[in-house]
Amino acid sequence: MKSTSYNLVMSALYNGTKGSRPPAGNPTSVVCHGLMDLAGISFPEAHLDPHAMAELALAGHEIIGFDTVMPEYSVHQEAAALGCNVDWGNKDCMPDSRNFPYEDFSDVEVPENLLEKPSMRVVLDALSILRRHVGGKVAIIGKVMGPWTIAYHMAGTQNLLLRIGLGEEDKVIKMLRQLMPVSIAFAKAQFRAGADIVVLADHATGNLVGSYHYKELLLPIHQEMTSTIEGPLILHVCGNCLDRLELFADAGFDAYHFEWQVDAKVAVERVGHRMCLVGNVNNAQVLYQGAPDDVYRQVRYAVEAGVNIIAPECAVPLATPLENLKALVTAVHEGY
Repeated sequence: MKSTSYNLVMSALYNGTKGSRPPAGNPTSVVCHGLMDLAGISFPEAHLDPHAMAELALAGHEIIGFDTVMPEYSVHQEAAALGCNVDWGNKDCMPDSRNFPYEDFSDVEVPENLLEKPSMRVVLDALSILRRHVGGKVAIIGKVMGPWTIAYHMAGTQNLLLRIGLGEEDKVIKMLRQLMPVSIAFAKAQFRAGADIVVLADHATGNLVGSYHYKELLLPIHQEMTSTIEGPLILHVCGNCLDRLELFADAGFDAYHFEWQVDAKVAVERVGHRMCLVGNVNNAQVLYQGAPDDVYRQVRYAVEAGVNIIAPECAVPLATPLENLKALVTAVHEGY
């Protein structure tokens, strides 16, 4: 009996009965120029219109072959709802914020109608559309930014890290605490709208802060979030996080979506018995600049290492060749 994409992903997420093959997933965006051209949908439309957003997500399953659909291609949905002036970009440029409305670390004003703000509503409506089209057949993944990432958008990355460096962690913790309910509310709303899984992207990466900062400032917040949000969560943190893998497991996440900088075999050995692992095919050198043979080698390395769900390590560059994304799926299917 052939397993559905949905069954493959959900089984892998919980280390359940082994499916007929590993699933190919995309917890972050796999939109590239080639996919936009074939789908007839481009940016910024797919950031702003729920039907365009859902159709482009479906293209990742129908055209490329991923076992998941994930309709949020930006990291600025919450930021826009909280007062950031967001440029939604174009076919060649991802969205970006033009201001930091809380760079003075004043109290964050969360609108009462937060979930009805256009940047939030569009994602919820897109998830509902996907649920009607592929619910129970393909795993539907939602995505929210965690409080650490939203704080970057509110105060500015360098400004936030400077506060920590100056010993003003109280300001940072206060902002994180004020933003935590935003992430929780959006995640819960996405599950209600139709998501099977939600990715929490919170970029407390080793490239920017030490593991002790994660442990002291963010781990307690993540533990509260995982105990409050009722639904499976994938943590996404970019960069080299070897020094905090066990802390991510301690936080209570069901899965960790990780980059190539963390060796797949090492990740599986250290935390594979405690959480599902998702990734970790390199974007820059392999998917973007490499050839299908390069993609094949990395995919098979991840499969043989025991990575549960094979995926690009992060949102792919817009100029990524479509044939390389298809090569990822082909390599996952090999031998099954």
